[in-house]
Amino acid sequence: MASAAEQAVRRLEAALQGLELAIQERLASSAGAAGLAEEVEMLTADRATLAETLDQAEARAARFEGVNRDVSRRLDQAIETIRTVLQGEEERR
Repeated sequence: MASAAEQAVRRLEAALQGLELAIQERLASSAGAAGLAEEVEMLTADRATLAETLDQAEARAARFEGVNRDVSRRLDQAIETIRTVLQGEEERR
């Protein structure tokens, strides 16, 4: 039969092992949380970059749309001028 001191030492060793396991689990959990925080930070940075790229693309698309309208207007004017010239030529004949 173990003495009271030996039993106390065993209980202390068991408690220390339990504490070590709890610390390891906490460290693993903290490392996982830190990894997740880092991943969220990276995703947030990626999102900001993508949002900026999208804004730039939308601005370019708006400029192209304006240029397209201007080119279309000029083509319509050129077509009308050509028609007018051709009609004048036909009337002179």
